Amino acid sequence: MRLTPLTALTPVDGRYHTKTAQLAPYLSEFGLIRHRLAVELKWLQKLADEPGITELPPLNGEEKAFLERMLSEFTVAEAEKVKAIEATTNHDVKAVEYYIKDALSQHPKLAKAAEFTHFACTSEDINNTAYALMLKNAVQQQLLPTLDAILNRLRQMAHEYANVPMMARTHGQPATPTTLGKELANVAYRLQRQLGMLKQQPYLAKINGAVGNYNAHLVAYPNVDWQRLAEAFVRQDLGLDWNPYTTQIEPHDYLAELFHNLIRIDTILLDLARDIWGYISLGYFKQKVVAGEVGSSTMPHKVNPIDFENAEGNLGLANALFNHLGEKLPVSRFQRDLTDSTVLRSLGSPFGHLAIALASLQKGLGKLEVNPQAMARDLNANWALLAEPIQTVMRRYGIDNPYEKLKQLTRGSDIDQATLHAFIDTLALPAEEKLRLKQLTPATYLGNAIEQAGHI
Repeated sequence: MRLTPLTALTPVDGRYHTKTAQLAPYLSEFGLIRHRLAVELKWLQKLADEPGITELPPLNGEEKAFLERMLSEFTVAEAEKVKAIEATTNHDVKAVEYYIKDALSQHPKLAKAAEFTHFACTSEDINNTAYALMLKNAVQQQLLPTLDAILNRLRQMAHEYANVPMMARTHGQPATPTTLGKELANVAYRLQRQLGMLKQQPYLAKINGAVGNYNAHLVAYPNVDWQRLAEAFVRQDLGLDWNPYTTQIEPHDYLAELFHNLIRIDTILLDLARDIWGYISLGYFKQKVVAGEVGSSTMPHKVNPIDFENAEGNLGLANALFNHLGEKLPVSRFQRDLTDSTVLRSLGSPFGHLAIALASLQKGLGKLEVNPQAMARDLNANWALLAEPIQTVMRRYGIDNPYEKLKQLTRGSDIDQATLHAFIDTLALPAEEKLRLKQLTPATYLGNAIEQAGHI
């Protein structure tokens, strides 16, 4: 059976492939092979630049250009050649090495440098650097711009709806009024904190041999400062962060940090998706009708909040996978086992589900229309919300049992404006305080919600 989106095993590469395609250059098998190639070629150039490695002279401009073309012109067709080599070697990193050597053999001068390909490297030297590059590029070039766009949209909505009064719901019950903008500002602030951490996330790497001690390096060239050279390569040539202490593998603690940060981001967005879903069900939001779309196969009137449901479902899947990756990857038996290798191959899955969720969330937020009339109806039907400020002012003026008196008046009863005003008239309060309390309505009892929303 030919592989197509219809025959893919998961919706990441199937039903939703248009929403995840932008991640393919980074997190696919092709992306992994290409990033391995980049590390190998840059390592070869780094070795040639080291004066202590006399058998490998510095590369001239033409030779460097040849290597640069190998990377810039690396296509899926070239990756298929690597896979064909792997079919014989049964080793993916070795297949990249042989692919490079074959290419170098076609160049009269670089052919002599062929055996310095993968010099003193264990496979994990190439893998850990390749994965770090893949993740850094995917996060910074694809994920962060999308998350920043969602954050900016939430800020925009917080400002736009800063003064739209809304009855809060604590425990699902009518509670002290707020504004729609302030509630969106809460989400924006949570998200911007986590994005700040994501933007500071280090991507650690090493290139120090079979168990992290430069054993083979120092036997071959004992006078080369290999740790200095390796650190410079990781920091300067690859643009990654240096980890000086490792076993055969970089221990993946930074990966756990990254994934747990993404879990927190996903959880904030999942919380948002559920709340928006709830506000739609209450009528606080309406959804713009899209021509041709069907809400229900049997109920023609329905406009379902499918974008927020889709986002919630995919955020949950992403988090389940990120959680496993974060817990598993930092654990490796002795100096290494291969369980991390097979798990790392699934990196694309959680990022794919996250991409699907973010696309759905952006679409859903773009379809929302506020219904202030529905919010006003709820506020006008719940004058008991003003029991809180009344009893608080009573406390200020030393009136006995203020909470209990308001509880007796309001709990389980339908309270209207007239009832509250009659109660206020019975209180031993200054006339100006009675007037101030009578001027309150559920729609104006907002504290500093408007200011908070405007400042996010």
